[in-house]
Amino acid sequence: MRTTFTPDTPHSPSTDPDHGPLVSVVIPCLNEEENIVAVVTQARQAISDAEIEGEVVVADNNSTDRSAELAKDAGARVVHVPARGYGAAYMGGFSAATGKYIVMGDADLTYDFHEIPNFVRELDAGADLVMGNRMNNIRPGAMPWLHQYVGNPLLSGFLNLLFRTGIRDAHCGMRAVRRGALPAMDLRTPGMEFASEMVIRASKANLVISEFDIEYHPRGGESKLSTWRDGWRHLRFLLAHSPTHLFLLPGLFMASVGLLVMAMVLFGVNALGRDWSVHTLMGGSLLTIIGTQIVSLGLCAHAYGMYFMGDVDPWFDRMRSRFRLEHGLLIGGLVILAGVAAGAVVGIRWAMDDFGALSQINLAISCVTAIVIGVQIFFSSFLLSIIGLRRS
Repeated sequence: MRTTFTPDTPHSPSTDPDHGPLVSVVIPCLNEEENIVAVVTQARQAISDAEIEGEVVVADNNSTDRSAELAKDAGARVVHVPARGYGAAYMGGFSAATGKYIVMGDADLTYDFHEIPNFVRELDAGADLVMGNRMNNIRPGAMPWLHQYVGNPLLSGFLNLLFRTGIRDAHCGMRAVRRGALPAMDLRTPGMEFASEMVIRASKANLVISEFDIEYHPRGGESKLSTWRDGWRHLRFLLAHSPTHLFLLPGLFMASVGLLVMAMVLFGVNALGRDWSVHTLMGGSLLTIIGTQIVSLGLCAHAYGMYFMGDVDPWFDRMRSRFRLEHGLLIGGLVILAGVAAGAVVGIRWAMDDFGALSQINLAISCVTAIVIGVQIFFSSFLLSIIGLRRS
Protein backbone atom coordinates (compact mmCIF):
# COMPACT_ATOMS: atom_id res chain seq x y z
CA MET A 1 0.00 0.00 0.00
CA ARG A 2 1.34 3.45 -0.90
CA THR A 3 -0.37 6.58 0.38
CA THR A 4 0.64 10.20 -0.15
CA PHE A 5 0.75 12.61 2.77
CA THR A 6 1.27 16.34 2.23
CA PRO A 7 2.16 19.00 4.84
CA ASP A 8 -1.58 19.67 5.19
CA THR A 9 -2.24 16.12 6.34
CA PRO A 10 -3.21 16.10 10.06
CA HIS A 11 -0.33 15.01 12.24
CA SER A 12 -2.54 13.36 14.82
CA PRO A 13 -4.59 10.59 13.18
CA SER A 14 -8.20 10.21 14.11
CA THR A 15 -8.21 6.43 13.99
CA ASP A 16 -9.42 4.98 17.27
CA PRO A 17 -6.33 3.39 18.90
CA ASP A 18 -8.53 0.86 20.68
CA HIS A 19 -9.36 -0.74 17.32
CA GLY A 20 -5.88 -0.71 15.82
CA PRO A 21 -2.71 -2.71 16.55
CA LEU A 22 -0.80 -2.14 19.76
CA VAL A 23 2.35 -0.84 18.05
CA SER A 24 3.13 1.05 14.87
CA VAL A 25 6.83 1.14 14.03
CA VAL A 26 7.42 4.32 12.01
CA ILE A 27 10.63 4.52 9.98
CA PRO A 28 11.55 7.66 8.00
CA CYS A 29 13.34 6.85 4.76
CA LEU A 30 15.30 8.90 2.27
CA ASN A 31 17.36 6.92 -0.25
CA GLU A 32 18.11 3.98 2.06
CA GLU A 33 17.88 1.10 -0.43
CA GLU A 34 21.05 -0.41 1.08
CA ASN A 35 19.47 -0.77 4.50
CA ILE A 36 15.70 -0.61 4.27
CA VAL A 37 15.05 -4.32 3.72
CA ALA A 38 17.17 -5.31 6.72
CA VAL A 39 15.57 -2.64 8.89
CA VAL A 40 11.98 -3.52 7.98
CA THR A 41 12.70 -7.23 8.36
CA GLN A 42 14.24 -6.71 11.79
CA ALA A 43 11.33 -4.56 12.96
CA ARG A 44 8.75 -7.09 11.80
CA GLN A 45 10.72 -9.94 13.35
CA ALA A 46 10.97 -8.08 16.66
CA ILE A 47 7.21 -7.58 16.73
CA SER A 48 6.62 -11.23 15.91
CA ASP A 49 9.12 -12.51 18.48
CA ALA A 50 7.52 -10.40 21.20
CA GLU A 51 4.05 -11.61 20.14
CA ILE A 52 2.91 -8.01 19.82
CA GLU A 53 0.19 -7.00 17.38
CA GLY A 54 1.86 -4.37 15.24
CA GLU A 55 2.67 -2.87 11.88
CA VAL A 56 5.68 -1.32 10.19
CA VAL A 57 5.13 2.02 8.45
CA VAL A 58 7.87 3.42 6.23
CA ALA A 59 7.52 7.15 5.56
CA ASP A 60 9.26 7.54 2.22
CA ASN A 61 10.55 11.10 2.03
CA ASN A 62 10.55 11.39 -1.76
CA SER A 63 13.39 8.91 -2.28
CA THR A 64 14.95 8.81 -5.72
CA ASP A 65 16.15 5.21 -5.41
CA ARG A 66 14.23 1.93 -4.89
CA SER A 67 13.76 2.39 -1.13
CA ALA A 68 9.96 2.57 -1.24
CA GLU A 69 9.62 -0.45 -3.50
CA LEU A 70 12.02 -2.54 -1.41
CA ALA A 71 10.29 -1.54 1.84
CA LYS A 72 6.92 -2.61 0.45
CA ASP A 73 8.32 -5.93 -0.74
CA ALA A 74 9.81 -6.49 2.74
CA GLY A 75 6.33 -6.20 4.29
CA ALA A 76 6.09 -2.56 5.32
CA ARG A 77 3.20 -0.25 4.63
CA VAL A 78 4.73 2.62 2.65
CA VAL A 79 3.41 6.17 2.83
CA HIS A 80 4.75 8.86 0.53
CA VAL A 81 5.68 12.17 2.18
CA PRO A 82 6.71 14.61 -0.55
CA ALA A 83 7.74 17.44 1.79
CA ARG A 84 11.43 16.86 2.51
CA GLY A 85 12.69 16.80 6.08
CA TYR A 86 13.22 14.48 9.03
CA GLY A 87 10.28 15.95 10.93
CA ALA A 88 8.04 16.05 7.86
CA ALA A 89 8.66 12.35 7.26
CA TYR A 90 7.81 11.46 10.83
CA MET A 91 4.67 13.58 10.88
CA GLY A 92 3.51 11.88 7.70
CA GLY A 93 4.25 8.50 9.28
CA PHE A 94 2.37 9.48 12.44
CA SER A 95 -0.65 10.43 10.34
CA ALA A 96 -0.66 6.97 8.77
CA ALA A 97 0.01 5.03 11.97
CA THR A 98 -2.90 3.14 13.51
CA GLY A 99 -1.27 1.69 16.62
CA LYS A 100 -1.86 2.76 20.20
CA TYR A 101 1.90 3.16 20.59
CA ILE A 102 4.34 4.49 18.01
CA VAL A 103 7.95 3.30 18.07
CA MET A 104 10.34 5.47 16.05
CA GLY A 105 13.63 4.36 14.55
CA ASP A 106 15.93 5.35 11.70
CA ALA A 107 16.42 3.34 8.51
CA ASP A 108 20.22 3.21 8.76
CA LEU A 109 20.79 0.11 10.96
CA THR A 110 22.00 2.21 13.91
CA TYR A 111 19.20 0.98 16.20
CA ASP A 112 18.17 -2.50 17.26
CA PHE A 113 14.42 -2.88 16.82
CA HIS A 114 14.44 -5.82 19.21
CA GLU A 115 14.21 -3.07 21.85
CA ILE A 116 10.55 -2.61 20.90
CA PRO A 117 9.21 -4.68 23.84
CA ASN A 118 11.21 -2.49 26.25
CA PHE A 119 9.63 0.66 24.83
CA VAL A 120 6.19 -0.95 25.09
CA ARG A 121 6.91 -1.85 28.72
CA GLU A 122 7.66 1.80 29.57
CA LEU A 123 4.53 3.01 27.81
CA ASP A 124 2.44 0.38 29.58
CA ALA A 125 3.88 1.67 32.86
CA GLY A 126 2.43 5.11 32.16
CA ALA A 127 5.03 7.01 30.14
CA ASP A 128 3.82 9.24 27.31
CA LEU A 129 7.23 9.59 25.67
CA VAL A 130 10.04 7.04 26.01
CA MET A 131 13.57 7.97 24.97
CA GLY A 132 16.46 5.68 24.20
CA ASN A 133 19.84 6.66 25.67
CA ARG A 134 22.74 5.78 23.38
CA MET A 135 25.53 7.41 25.33
CA ASN A 136 26.44 4.44 27.55
CA ASN A 137 26.45 1.84 24.76
CA ILE A 138 28.02 3.30 21.64
CA ARG A 139 29.67 0.64 19.46
CA PRO A 140 33.12 1.46 18.03
CA GLY A 141 32.83 3.69 14.98
CA ALA A 142 29.11 4.34 15.49
CA MET A 143 29.35 8.00 16.49
CA PRO A 144 32.04 10.62 15.67
CA TRP A 145 33.93 11.77 18.75
CA LEU A 146 32.77 15.36 18.19
CA HIS A 147 29.15 14.23 18.45
CA GLN A 148 29.79 11.82 21.31
CA TYR A 149 31.88 14.02 23.60
CA VAL A 150 30.96 17.57 22.56
CA GLY A 151 27.85 18.06 20.45
CA ASN A 152 25.31 15.73 21.99
CA PRO A 153 26.31 16.28 25.67
CA LEU A 154 26.28 20.06 25.19
CA LEU A 155 22.97 20.20 23.33
CA SER A 156 21.28 17.73 25.69
CA GLY A 157 22.66 19.59 28.70
CA PHE A 158 21.49 22.94 27.33
CA LEU A 159 18.03 21.53 26.62
CA ASN A 160 17.82 20.28 30.20
CA LEU A 161 19.01 23.64 31.53
CA LEU A 162 16.23 25.43 29.67
CA PHE A 163 13.41 22.91 30.00
CA ARG A 164 14.43 20.58 32.87
CA THR A 165 13.52 17.35 31.12
CA GLY A 166 16.20 15.20 32.82
CA ILE A 167 16.86 13.42 29.50
CA ARG A 168 20.51 12.41 28.99
CA ASP A 169 20.29 11.84 25.23
CA ALA A 170 17.73 14.26 23.85
CA HIS A 171 18.61 13.56 20.22
CA CYS A 172 18.38 9.79 20.19
CA GLY A 173 16.52 8.68 17.07
CA MET A 174 14.94 5.65 18.70
CA ARG A 175 12.04 6.59 20.91
CA ALA A 176 8.38 5.76 21.42
CA VAL A 177 5.30 7.85 22.00
CA ARG A 178 1.75 7.19 23.05
CA ARG A 179 -0.31 8.12 20.01
CA GLY A 180 -2.92 9.75 22.21
CA ALA A 181 -0.25 12.18 23.46
CA LEU A 182 0.51 13.60 20.00
CA PRO A 183 -2.24 16.27 20.04
CA ALA A 184 -0.79 17.69 23.27
CA MET A 185 2.65 17.93 21.64
CA ASP A 186 1.28 19.71 18.56
CA LEU A 187 4.42 18.87 16.56
CA ARG A 188 5.19 21.20 13.64
CA THR A 189 8.89 21.27 12.77
CA PRO A 190 9.73 19.63 9.41
CA GLY A 191 13.52 19.48 9.81
CA MET A 192 16.05 17.82 12.10
CA GLU A 193 14.90 20.05 14.97
CA PHE A 194 11.91 17.73 15.23
CA ALA A 195 13.93 15.58 17.64
CA SER A 196 14.30 18.51 20.05
CA GLU A 197 10.75 19.74 19.50
CA MET A 198 9.26 16.43 20.61
CA VAL A 199 11.11 16.53 23.93
CA ILE A 200 10.48 20.24 24.52
CA ARG A 201 6.77 20.08 23.80
CA ALA A 202 6.34 16.94 25.88
CA SER A 203 8.01 18.73 28.78
CA LYS A 204 5.93 21.89 28.36
CA ALA A 205 2.75 19.81 28.22
CA ASN A 206 3.78 18.05 31.47
CA LEU A 207 3.74 14.65 29.79
CA VAL A 208 5.48 11.72 31.48
CA ILE A 209 8.91 11.15 29.91
CA SER A 210 11.08 8.11 30.64
CA GLU A 211 14.44 6.90 29.33
CA PHE A 212 16.48 3.72 29.28
CA ASP A 213 19.81 2.63 27.79
CA ILE A 214 20.00 1.17 24.30
CA GLU A 215 22.88 0.26 21.98
CA TYR A 216 24.01 2.44 19.08
CA HIS A 217 25.51 0.70 16.06
CA PRO A 218 27.54 1.93 13.06
CA ARG A 219 25.23 3.07 10.32
CA GLY A 220 24.93 1.50 6.91
CA GLY A 221 25.35 3.78 3.91
CA GLU A 222 26.15 7.48 3.83
CA SER A 223 25.16 9.76 6.70
CA LYS A 224 22.88 12.68 5.87
CA LEU A 225 23.80 14.68 8.99
CA SER A 226 25.77 17.90 8.80
CA THR A 227 27.63 18.42 12.09
CA TRP A 228 27.76 22.20 12.21
CA ARG A 229 24.60 23.04 10.27
CA ASP A 230 22.36 20.61 12.15
CA GLY A 231 24.01 21.45 15.47
CA TRP A 232 23.31 25.14 14.94
CA ARG A 233 19.73 24.40 13.88
CA HIS A 234 19.14 22.48 17.11
CA LEU A 235 20.71 25.25 19.22
CA ARG A 236 18.71 27.92 17.43
CA PHE A 237 15.54 25.90 17.96
CA LEU A 238 16.21 25.54 21.69
CA LEU A 239 16.73 29.27 22.11
CA ALA A 240 13.70 30.15 19.99
CA HIS A 241 11.52 28.03 22.29
CA SER A 242 12.84 29.66 25.43
CA PRO A 243 12.18 33.42 25.12
CA THR A 244 12.82 33.80 28.84
CA HIS A 245 16.47 32.84 28.44
CA LEU A 246 16.91 34.36 24.97
CA PHE A 247 15.21 37.70 25.67
CA LEU A 248 13.87 38.37 29.14
CA LEU A 249 16.83 37.47 31.37
CA PRO A 250 19.51 39.19 29.21
CA GLY A 251 17.23 42.18 28.67
CA LEU A 252 16.43 42.58 32.36
CA PHE A 253 20.12 42.25 33.22
CA MET A 254 21.15 44.91 30.71
CA ALA A 255 18.39 47.32 31.74
CA SER A 256 19.17 46.87 35.45
CA VAL A 257 22.90 47.47 34.94
CA GLY A 258 22.13 50.45 32.73
CA LEU A 259 19.82 52.04 35.31
CA LEU A 260 22.35 51.41 38.07
CA VAL A 261 25.13 53.06 36.06
CA MET A 262 22.94 56.05 35.24
CA ALA A 263 21.94 56.45 38.89
CA MET A 264 25.60 56.37 39.98
CA VAL A 265 26.50 59.15 37.57
CA LEU A 266 23.45 61.31 38.26
CA PHE A 267 23.88 61.10 42.04
CA GLY A 268 27.66 61.44 41.95
CA VAL A 269 28.39 58.05 43.51
CA ASN A 270 32.10 57.28 43.71
CA ALA A 271 32.87 53.79 42.43
CA LEU A 272 36.21 52.02 41.95
CA GLY A 273 37.98 55.03 43.34
CA ARG A 274 36.81 57.56 40.77
CA ASP A 275 33.90 59.72 39.71
CA TRP A 276 32.05 58.78 36.53
CA SER A 277 30.78 61.38 34.09
CA VAL A 278 28.98 61.91 30.81
CA HIS A 279 30.52 59.08 28.81
CA THR A 280 29.60 56.55 31.47
CA LEU A 281 26.10 58.01 31.58
CA MET A 282 25.79 57.52 27.82
CA GLY A 283 26.86 53.88 28.22
CA GLY A 284 24.28 53.35 30.96
CA SER A 285 21.62 54.98 28.79
CA LEU A 286 22.49 52.68 25.89
CA LEU A 287 22.28 49.56 28.09
CA THR A 288 18.94 50.67 29.52
CA ILE A 289 17.38 51.37 26.13
CA ILE A 290 18.64 48.15 24.54
CA GLY A 291 17.67 46.08 27.60
CA THR A 292 14.15 47.50 27.58
CA GLN A 293 13.78 46.72 23.88
CA ILE A 294 14.97 43.13 24.36
CA VAL A 295 12.49 42.63 27.23
CA SER A 296 9.71 43.95 24.96
CA LEU A 297 10.73 41.48 22.25
CA GLY A 298 10.75 38.70 24.84
CA LEU A 299 7.20 39.46 25.96
CA CYS A 300 6.05 39.47 22.33
CA ALA A 301 7.84 36.14 21.77
CA HIS A 302 6.05 34.68 24.79
CA ALA A 303 2.73 35.91 23.41
CA TYR A 304 3.43 34.49 19.96
CA GLY A 305 4.41 31.14 21.46
CA MET A 306 1.16 30.92 23.41
CA TYR A 307 -1.26 32.18 20.78
CA PHE A 308 0.27 30.75 17.60
CA MET A 309 2.53 27.82 18.60
CA GLY A 310 0.41 26.22 21.29
CA ASP A 311 3.02 26.73 24.03
CA VAL A 312 2.07 26.30 27.68
CA ASP A 313 3.42 29.21 29.71
CA PRO A 314 1.93 29.55 33.23
CA TRP A 315 4.06 32.61 34.05
CA PHE A 316 2.94 34.56 31.00
CA ASP A 317 -0.64 33.43 31.55
CA ARG A 318 -0.58 34.92 35.06
CA MET A 319 0.93 38.18 33.82
CA ARG A 320 -1.66 38.37 31.04
CA SER A 321 -4.49 38.07 33.54
CA ARG A 322 -3.07 40.81 35.77
CA PHE A 323 -1.85 43.38 33.25
CA ARG A 324 -3.83 44.77 30.33
CA LEU A 325 -3.08 47.08 27.43
CA GLU A 326 -4.08 50.09 29.50
CA HIS A 327 -1.46 49.28 32.15
CA GLY A 328 1.30 49.30 29.55
CA LEU A 329 0.01 52.51 27.98
CA LEU A 330 -0.13 54.16 31.40
CA ILE A 331 3.41 53.11 32.33
CA GLY A 332 4.78 54.14 28.95
CA GLY A 333 2.93 57.44 29.10
CA LEU A 334 4.26 58.23 32.58
CA VAL A 335 7.85 57.47 31.53
CA ILE A 336 7.44 59.68 28.46
CA LEU A 337 5.97 62.41 30.66
CA ALA A 338 8.95 62.17 33.03
CA GLY A 339 11.30 62.53 30.05
CA VAL A 340 9.38 65.53 28.72
CA ALA A 341 9.47 67.10 32.18
CA ALA A 342 13.24 66.61 32.34
CA GLY A 343 13.49 68.16 28.87
CA ALA A 344 11.41 71.12 30.02
CA VAL A 345 13.78 71.66 32.94
CA VAL A 346 16.72 71.63 30.53
CA GLY A 347 14.95 74.18 28.29
CA ILE A 348 14.06 76.46 31.20
CA ARG A 349 17.59 76.44 32.57
CA TRP A 350 18.94 77.10 29.11
CA ALA A 351 16.57 80.05 28.71
CA MET A 352 17.58 81.39 32.12
CA ASP A 353 21.17 81.28 30.90
CA ASP A 354 20.21 83.49 27.92
CA PHE A 355 20.46 80.48 25.57
CA GLY A 356 24.17 80.33 25.96
CA ALA A 357 26.22 77.13 26.32
CA LEU A 358 24.00 74.15 27.09
CA SER A 359 25.49 72.68 30.26
CA GLN A 360 22.68 70.35 31.35
CA ILE A 361 24.20 67.33 29.58
CA ASN A 362 23.41 64.72 32.25
CA LEU A 363 19.80 65.81 32.50
CA ALA A 364 19.48 65.96 28.70
CA ILE A 365 20.72 62.38 28.34
CA SER A 366 18.29 61.25 31.04
CA CYS A 367 15.49 63.07 29.21
CA VAL A 368 16.20 61.33 25.91
CA THR A 369 16.55 57.95 27.63
CA ALA A 370 13.20 58.25 29.40
CA ILE A 371 11.36 59.32 26.25
CA VAL A 372 12.82 56.48 24.17
CA ILE A 373 12.00 53.89 26.86
CA GLY A 374 8.50 55.30 27.32
CA VAL A 375 7.83 55.09 23.57
CA GLN A 376 9.12 51.49 23.54
CA ILE A 377 6.80 50.49 26.39
CA PHE A 378 3.84 52.35 24.89
CA PHE A 379 3.98 50.78 21.44
CA SER A 380 5.16 47.35 22.64
CA SER A 381 1.98 47.24 24.72
CA PHE A 382 -0.04 47.79 21.56
CA LEU A 383 1.92 45.06 19.76
CA LEU A 384 1.26 42.60 22.60
CA SER A 385 -2.42 43.47 22.39
CA ILE A 386 -2.45 42.90 18.62
CA ILE A 387 -0.77 39.50 19.00
CA GLY A 388 -3.33 38.67 21.69
CA LEU A 389 -6.24 39.29 19.33
CA ARG A 390 -5.93 35.62 18.37
CA ARG A 391 -6.88 34.67 21.92
CA SER A 392 -10.33 33.13 22.09
